[in-house]
Amino acid sequence: MYRSTRLIPIFNQAVRQRTLSPALRPSAVGWGVQSHRVKATAAPAADHEPPSAPADPEKTSKSFAMGLFNGQINPQQVFPYPEVLSDEQRDTLQMLVDPTTKFFQEVNDAAKNDTLEKVEDSTWQQLLEMGAGGMQVPPDYNGLGLSNTQYGRMVEIVGEYDLGVGIALGAHQSIGFKGILLFGSPEQKEKYLPKLATGENIAAFCLTEPSSGSDAASIRTRAELSADGKHYILNGGKLWISNGGIAEIFTVFAKTPVTDADGNTKDKVSAFIVERSFGGITSGPPESKMGIKASNTAEVYFEDVKIPVENLLGGVGGGFKVAMNILNNGRFGMAAALSGTMKGLIKKAVEHAAARKQFGSTLDNYGVIQEKIARMSVRQYVTESMCYMICANMDSGAKEFQIEAAISKIYGSESAWYVADEAIQICAGMGYMKDHGLERVMRDLRIFRIFEGTNDILRLFISLTGLQDAGKGLKGLQKALKNPAANVGTIMDYVNKRAKRAVGLNSGPSLTEYVHPSLADSASQTSKAMSEFGVASEELLMRFGKKIVDKQFHLWRLADAAIDIYGMVATLSRASRSLNDNVPSAEHERHMCTFFCNEASVNVSRNLAALKSNLDNSNYAKMQAISNNVVAKGEHVQEHPLGF
Repeated sequence: MYRSTRLIPIFNQAVRQRTLSPALRPSAVGWGVQSHRVKATAAPAADHEPPSAPADPEKTSKSFAMGLFNGQINPQQVFPYPEVLSDEQRDTLQMLVDPTTKFFQEVNDAAKNDTLEKVEDSTWQQLLEMGAGGMQVPPDYNGLGLSNTQYGRMVEIVGEYDLGVGIALGAHQSIGFKGILLFGSPEQKEKYLPKLATGENIAAFCLTEPSSGSDAASIRTRAELSADGKHYILNGGKLWISNGGIAEIFTVFAKTPVTDADGNTKDKVSAFIVERSFGGITSGPPESKMGIKASNTAEVYFEDVKIPVENLLGGVGGGFKVAMNILNNGRFGMAAALSGTMKGLIKKAVEHAAARKQFGSTLDNYGVIQEKIARMSVRQYVTESMCYMICANMDSGAKEFQIEAAISKIYGSESAWYVADEAIQICAGMGYMKDHGLERVMRDLRIFRIFEGTNDILRLFISLTGLQDAGKGLKGLQKALKNPAANVGTIMDYVNKRAKRAVGLNSGPSLTEYVHPSLADSASQTSKAMSEFGVASEELLMRFGKKIVDKQFHLWRLADAAIDIYGMVATLSRASRSLNDNVPSAEHERHMCTFFCNEASVNVSRNLAALKSNLDNSNYAKMQAISNNVVAKGEHVQEHPLGF
């Protein structure tokens, strides 16, 4: 048996070599309930305002996804494909990758964890001894101090072998105590991080309530300042809390009364570091779940819990910012884990297809199976390309990556589900059997489209966040039109773009200079898609103005187009690097990149055309009517074909 004691010296050496330990990272693990409406924090633009030129360059976002909604390209975050690891970081990561992989192959038993509905005690203890409980905690606080990129690679390994373990670890460090890393005072970090990093204390993230899932602002748990001003008194309950039954330290979000300078008092969300030892905290029994059974999930109740005022995290009324930063900083880690999961699924499917003989030939020689393997492989490649682009941006100091992170979470979780389904289909009856392991992976995967913001809500988040930024530009042109003599350049730039569109010319940015020559056609497809996307965003704002927040059929399709375009750019950039470096897999990557861009460009055009198609808009109304009828009756509406 390969024991973790053989790994401890390697991990300790890695800790000693840490020189930089950014606080940003991981794979967040929250649970969410879809709300029926997403409200923009500010209106994208006034009703039917004219479109506008780009904002002041000094204030313009460097986020690629933000620029996309303005029909612009911000190349610095996507071209060339970012490489951020120093030689020392790369060497350290290599020392961690091989033994960690071996540990999950030889020590961890995913099937046993699933049956026990917990991570086996000896396995959990060995993981903590290896430093897995504090991968991004600075070495000064007993952690490994890994960067986002290094962390992503480690999470990928866990995701390949056991998502249940991944959730148990992620709930602890990716969201459980992540707020302390991001917003904690020096005193809070000194007090809590050392024991959290070693796993002596386990952490949990407490946001979701029965009436509050994706709509975090609707929470009802309250914290009132005591009469002597020394404590907050916390009352309320949280549900579906990962590690909720075993955690000692909780990051809890509660409503607190906040009085402004004018003396007006209003409830706002605040965040608190809460210890179980404070008293008044109870946990429900572990929930019985479809998947990720090795992860403890339970309700947590707070009754008159006295929290010292120094345990306030992020300031009074700053809880919403704390929560959103924790989740935004962690979503790329989900893509990393699921990238690993897809690798494991593809291995099993290919092994079966190459060995199983039917009608005189192995399965891998049949076109229908070849298509499945190709599509599975491309989805994994795109997810992986997105993930490591985003974490590299974060390691380089990017401040705006929330749209890109949401895209990676949506694409990764939906792709992993697709790959699991196809892997089972290829393995057929064998894949359906419990002992083969694929059914467990499929059960584990289903939650990833729900927690840490449902994919439905995140699609609306992508569109509304991007349109809000684009709407600022519309106001800029409106201002320029009030004084045309002083803003000729701004106005003419817009007029020229409109003229090109009128005659069918691509007014978007050219990507040819950024990609390998053999990918020129794919670059042109992507450029055209970006141009069409910018036009569609502009037209939606002009057509609906502030009412765009209610047009969820449109917002969904706009988000799907944004997801495809970001995937095109991520794969173009990565494949170009491989081709330029002449890596052994370069030609294979070129095939995957061009295949994806071919199909994605068609999908983008289709989704954007649907935004203004009379037929599609008619169907939106029909879907709304069908849904309303079914909900009103509480069941199916149509009469049975037999009449009784």
